[in-house]
Order: sequence, then C-alpha cells, then structure tokens
Amino acid sequence: MAKDPIIGTLREGSLHTSLKELYMNGEARTEVLVDGYVVDVVKEGLLIEIQTSNFAQIKEKLLTLLRKYPVRLVHPLAQKKWIVKQSTESATPLDRRLSPKRCVFIDIFDELVRIPSFIQHHNFSLEVILIEEEEIRCQDGKGSWRRRGWSIVDRRLLEIIDRRLYVNPSDFLHFIPDSLERPFTNSKLVQSLQISKRLGQRLTYCLRKMNVLKTVGKEGNAFLLDVV
Repeated sequence: MAKDPIIGTLREGSLHTSLKELYMNGEARTEVLVDGYVVDVVKEGLLIEIQTSNFAQIKEKLLTLLRKYPVRLVHPLAQKKWIVKQSTESATPLDRRLSPKRCVFIDIFDELVRIPSFIQHHNFSLEVILIEEEEIRCQDGKGSWRRRGWSIVDRRLLEIIDRRLYVNPSDFLHFIPDSLERPFTNSKLVQSLQISKRLGQRLTYCLRKMNVLKTVGKEGNAFLLDVV
C-alpha cells in the first residue's frame, strides 16, 4: 500500500525544481496526486518523475505507477560541475572551483544498476540529461568526512548540455562499441570504453538483466559476452 502523500515542494532542491520546469508547458500539471503518490509532472497522459540521485528511493513508487500509467524517469548527470563553498552565516561564496569529475551518458549505470529490468516494462522510459551545475556546500560540520564536514546544501542548474531518451532495452546497445570483437570479456569492454572496472561490471550486469546481452562461454576465468 502506498504511503500517505507528501508534497515535498519546500524540501525540493533548486536542481529538481529547474528540471521540472523543462516539462511545464502546454497542458502540463505539477505535483499531481496519482494513486497515493505525488507525481512531479503529468503531461499528455505521461507521468514524469525527476530523480536527481538514488534510484532505490523511487523504486516502489515506480513499480506501483507503471502498472497503470506510462512513466518517464528523468535523471541529470553533471558533465560540468562547479563546487561553491559558502559560509553558514550568509550565501556569499567563499570559493568556487571546477570539479575534475565529468559525467557522460555511460555513468547512468551507476544508478540504473538499482532498477536494471525496468526498461523492459512497456510503460517505462528513461531520459538522461547532461548538465552544467553548481553544487553549493556549507561547512556546518555535518557533511561527509571526505568533504571535511562540508555539507551539500543545494544544486543549481546552469545549462542543459545534452539529452538522451531510452525507451527500449536495445537503445542501450550503443554503449557496446562496433569495433569491439565479439564475443568479448568485461575487461576487454572496459579497455575499449576506457572506463573503470566497476562501471564496466555495472554496464554488463544491466544489459544482461535487460536481456540484450548474454553469456556465451568462458575465456579462462572470464565470462564471454555477446549481444542477444
């Protein structure tokens, strides 16, 4: 059973609000109660849910809504991120620097690994948006030790760089290079794409769960993979 609806507009971050505005045209409505859940945007019969992080948090909601409605999950990836530090007393920036991390479309698998089979549902689609953003940090002593106590208090959209829509499992096959000899091992895929081993494992795991990639044998201790 769905939990009591909570319209969390006041807790909504700037990034979430800005992305929601991308879809607010025509007959679009926002913060709509649907089967016990508050949906970000409803537009021409399509339910649009914007999730800026952690797909696991929205899994139950998606499963419920997908039974009856077309649902599009929207997720931003920061291809360019500015880290802005500000004091606890005011919003005046103390420092602004460019993060060395630059996300691309393939980084979606860090989140998609939590719901890899959803794309097989006829009502589900995923839109990945590459953005430039500002990440606002405040030194309140409550943040991660990796950030030395600095908390992330907001994220602000600066620019939309690119967008890509995934409707069918086969749409994800563009991540498998045409130049890669088949069948292939995960390590050869990682080398071809020049990505981390962890990300490569998540990519192939997701594609196998989508039934567009299969195991066809072994090469030593490594599994051989090929497109279905």
